[in-house]
Amino acid sequence: MACLTTGSAIARRNFGMIDKTDMETRAICEARRMLAEALTEMGLMAPFFDRPAADIDRVIEACVDGFQASLQRQSDAGEVPF
Repeated sequence: MACLTTGSAIARRNFGMIDKTDMETRAICEARRMLAEALTEMGLMAPFFDRPAADIDRVIEACVDGFQASLQRQSDAGEVPF
């Protein structure tokens, strides 16, 4: 994917940070509730309760980035299901 390659290059130049679109920023913000619900169900909410939103957003972004990177690796390896 050309956009992934370009985004990766920008991130490397900016020490891992790229500007998020308004839609991405909103999606990350809205994902906080789902993350909080999952953490609560697993009994893991306490360590996250007083963390700043920026820290929670980093966790969400790491999950999304890892998910997308895995999809890209699988696609590059020809592991796309038919």
